[in-house]
Amino acid sequence: MEWLFEKLHGLGNDYLYFDVRSGEDEANNWPDLARHICDRHFGVGADGIILIGHSERADARMTIYNADGSRSEMCGNGLRALAKWLYDRGLAGVEQVIETDAGLLYPQVVELQGDKAYRIRVNMGPPRFAAKDSGLVGGGDHPFLNEEVSLENEGVFQACLVSMGNPHLIIFGSRWDEATMARLGAKLEHHPRFPSRINVHSVEVVDRHRLAVRHWERGAGLTLACGTGAAACAAAAIRLDLAVSPVSLAVPGGVLQVEWSEGDSPVYLTGPAQEVFSGRYLWPSLF
Repeated sequence: MEWLFEKLHGLGNDYLYFDVRSGEDEANNWPDLARHICDRHFGVGADGIILIGHSERADARMTIYNADGSRSEMCGNGLRALAKWLYDRGLAGVEQVIETDAGLLYPQVVELQGDKAYRIRVNMGPPRFAAKDSGLVGGGDHPFLNEEVSLENEGVFQACLVSMGNPHLIIFGSRWDEATMARLGAKLEHHPRFPSRINVHSVEVVDRHRLAVRHWERGAGLTLACGTGAAACAAAAIRLDLAVSPVSLAVPGGVLQVEWSEGDSPVYLTGPAQEVFSGRYLWPSLF
């Protein structure tokens, strides 16, 4: 079977986009396709796949499958790239509405390169600090800020939980190197206190307007950027009075900007998106 796709990324957080607006075939095994096509040696290579579907209440619907085949509620970098995809093809304007598993979200194209969208600002909605919103076992309505999470043979970590429609575990201190992030991120993702798994972020406060961050994404592993993770890290830093808005976040793939006025106000995430190539994937034994 032949699969047509485009590859886009936001600061190196890369996804393969499939246009299914004419009708998503529910018989398709999208998790299996994601696992195979996202393999960086035997497939195309990506952090996940994104289905661009029809929506009755938005410009498009975004459905995300991680590289391991699991489904994700939202992805800030993937959303910006989808906004670029729609704008560049004349399918949506500067201000857009995208339906996701985390609800309706609102990207806005704020900078062009030529006639193509480049920088996109996204209204990510308000951060949620209640422990239950991040899937903590027994979590209630109280915030989980600088509370202990222990790992066998690794020690105890002071951590924060923030949901941006998907769950994030944030640990402040010196930013972990890549090897440490890979080791601890994998263990914390599968921590028994988070049965639905969780995204993990190591955050170093550089100054009141700058953070240095490394990401471990649930279902994808080490990534060069994580949009919802950046939003969650900035919101946690502001809530703890470690930073003030606007916040620049240096991630392995580049720099993202986050604004948040606290309370129930939305978090705004701004960063670039780029299209890499289009292609067709042939795998007749898939289905």
